[in-house]
Amino acid sequence: MSSHEQKLAAGYSCQVDAVDEKSWGEILQLFEDANIYQAWPYAAVIAGKGNASRIILRQNNDIAAIAQARITRLPLVRAGIAYVLWGPLWRRSGRGNSLETFRQMVRALRNEFVCRRGLALRLSPLLFDNDSSGHAAILQEEGFSVPAMEARSRTILMNLTPSLEELSAGMNAHWKRELKAAEKNKLEILAGTDDELFAEFIKIYQEMVSRKHFKEPNDIHQFRSIQRQLPEPLKMKIMLSKYNGEISSGLISSAMGGSAVYLFGATSNSGMKSRGSYFLQWKFIEQLKQRGTTTYDLNGINPATNPGTYKFKNDLAGKNGVDAYALGKFDSCASFMSRLCLQYWDYKKLNLSWTAMFTRTIRSFALREQRANG
Repeated sequence: MSSHEQKLAAGYSCQVDAVDEKSWGEILQLFEDANIYQAWPYAAVIAGKGNASRIILRQNNDIAAIAQARITRLPLVRAGIAYVLWGPLWRRSGRGNSLETFRQMVRALRNEFVCRRGLALRLSPLLFDNDSSGHAAILQEEGFSVPAMEARSRTILMNLTPSLEELSAGMNAHWKRELKAAEKNKLEILAGTDDELFAEFIKIYQEMVSRKHFKEPNDIHQFRSIQRQLPEPLKMKIMLSKYNGEISSGLISSAMGGSAVYLFGATSNSGMKSRGSYFLQWKFIEQLKQRGTTTYDLNGINPATNPGTYKFKNDLAGKNGVDAYALGKFDSCASFMSRLCLQYWDYKKLNLSWTAMFTRTIRSFALREQRANG
């Protein structure tokens, strides 16, 4: 793959690491597709300070798109990966969704990270099959390919534009029954963004993890650190329910731009019969409606391995939900070493030994070259 830069179209220019944390947070709020994974504190906590880079694309000097990349370097070698999660952001609030802006932004990202820095670049854009028109083709034309080990995530997107009455009517029957039962329990609701509420949530979250014996997909303590650093307008929303005077359930979600995403949910051992999780989700949806949020991403489903969670989310969304697959991940790299980094990154998630990772990486690369050469 060529490592040569491609010129941006007339009128477009980009800035690299040109703003501070406060300015980035203000710019983030200009975008309809803003999300927590593109917030400055997320990269600072997950990757460590100094291991991130931020690009602003301008069109005629007006901000058109932005992206935050986390930088990870392979031990002992001068190579690494720039990872853009749920980015770039290119949908300015109140403006049309220009595919040309999307093209110029991914071009700017490739120019900076692949061509200039010699890194592998992985994009995981906030796009779904039901909401993508030409984006995959643009990525391919701009020098990106789908990873060999790609397994696309799946979620339920709940449309919040109908009225509350219509959203309630659209729920599946089981969810309606559980919500009515929860309402009879006279639950007390605690809501806010402060650290004390986060600490209370962690207590019942750890109870649930121990009870269900499941592997946590995200480190809740990292998200607590992120919460402490987020500016108030971008902080995660925490809601807890109390049943018989004790915390029985809780949820943590993030609402930015035109959408919200469900991040964590938990029920305490003593709160199993309170049905607080049903009550909290409905109260949160009421808040989202007041905010003007149009889409609620219920964030991850797998009917085969986690049927209970799938049923909970599917019944909540009901007729107003869409079962959607993410468009996926897209890679660009200009050397064997940068591609090696991507393979190492993928195999490391499988907890393989160094020898096994290296062997699989070489085989994968050889197979790719063999296919490319017919």
